[in-house]
Amino acid sequence: MTQSATRVAVVDDDTSVCRALARLLRAHGLAVETYGSARSFLDSLGRSVPTCVVMDLQMPEMTGLELQQQLSAGGFRIPVIVITAHDAADTRQRCLTQGAAAYLVKPLREETLLQSITAATGR
Repeated sequence: MTQSATRVAVVDDDTSVCRALARLLRAHGLAVETYGSARSFLDSLGRSVPTCVVMDLQMPEMTGLELQQQLSAGGFRIPVIVITAHDAADTRQRCLTQGAAAYLVKPLREETLLQSITAATGR
């Protein structure tokens, strides 16, 4: 199966991170949509559901962990990859226990992110 069927949503309040990740993922044949907040991503789900979500943990208004909980409560079974600059063992454990496919610490290694997306989506 080609990666072009994989649609990744990147959710991060840092626009430079969104741009960089979108550029990287598109260079590897993935379709990408970026969102500057958890709320804007949730609002988009009525129109389109991605194959995978790469989301920042520390965002204003709604954290990545809260977004992960909202997706689960809404019945969405979208693989989630949590990214963060503030690694904490208890938070990592909570994210993984709640179903995150991966928990990655910034700065991200390109290969690790791509492998995580492949593993999460099976593509």
